[in-house]
Amino acid sequence: MQSILVTGAAGFIGWKTSLMLLQSGYRVIGVDNMNEYYDPRVKRYRLNSLQEKEGFLCYETDIEDCDLLENIFREQRVDGIINLAARAGVRYSIENPYVYMSTNLHGTLNLLEIMRKYAIGKLVQASTSSLYAGQQMPFQEDLPVNTPISPYAASKKSAEVLAYTYHFLYGLDISVLRYFTVYGPAGRPDMSIFRFIKWIDEEKEVELFGDGSQSRDFTYVDDIARGTIQALSEVGYEIINLGGGKHPKSINYVLGQIEQYLGKKAKINYHPFHKADMTETWANIDRACNLLDWTPQVSLEQGLKKSVDWYLQNRDWLKDVQI
Repeated sequence: MQSILVTGAAGFIGWKTSLMLLQSGYRVIGVDNMNEYYDPRVKRYRLNSLQEKEGFLCYETDIEDCDLLENIFREQRVDGIINLAARAGVRYSIENPYVYMSTNLHGTLNLLEIMRKYAIGKLVQASTSSLYAGQQMPFQEDLPVNTPISPYAASKKSAEVLAYTYHFLYGLDISVLRYFTVYGPAGRPDMSIFRFIKWIDEEKEVELFGDGSQSRDFTYVDDIARGTIQALSEVGYEIINLGGGKHPKSINYVLGQIEQYLGKKAKINYHPFHKADMTETWANIDRACNLLDWTPQVSLEQGLKKSVDWYLQNRDWLKDVQI
């Protein structure tokens, strides 16, 4: 039985990836600092569901603390690492850029140094489609993404470059995954889909930046988790898009779908579009198809329905979650 260390295991993608690893027969060593960037009740919900599973072990520690992190590797056998621990969010990174560089870059450096020291050959490193700002769509991995427009994107680009350095110097096998607008049940409360569902259901104003015509390549969390696990395969060093791969859908379309599933009309409060946001994202996923034999399977309509159904099933405690 292979043991995979998953950082950010109580996070949205980390939780679903850990569940799928366990279902596939892996042993999962989770790491999460359980910070309060968003309402910790959602993280506790995810972590509780993992702790019910055989083969899951969790350390509540921070990848920024190299000494505590190294203790895990002294105690446990680790065959590969999936690094999903990160500070996320474009707008918040402008307010507090230091923590983004500390977690997303310094934390990644700690993992790479431990991999070198303990001869762990495989890393799956989470990155972001936010790097493609200003590029021609659909976004391909070989585009020159050298001008990030937020501290969040800059921290992710820095981690990609550092990962390549360790691949070059020490032969580490690294899959860098650029995720495109991940959504689904038990998603982050600071993300648009969770907020839209909660606001519309509670008949509160939807806070919308821009006119809603901006569009995204929405990707369902189960598809992302499946691709993340398939990226444990040997690739050398590759940057790989994981996205919906079809024509992006507008925020207005998403709101319309949620209205239909909830049977309620949105009340929208429009705000100016934020200059650090992207007007549109769209992934070219040819490399994921060819290298990982991966394609998304869940349509946006299906994924939104699953997200609304989960929310309704858990509304009794989600009503108190801060967004």
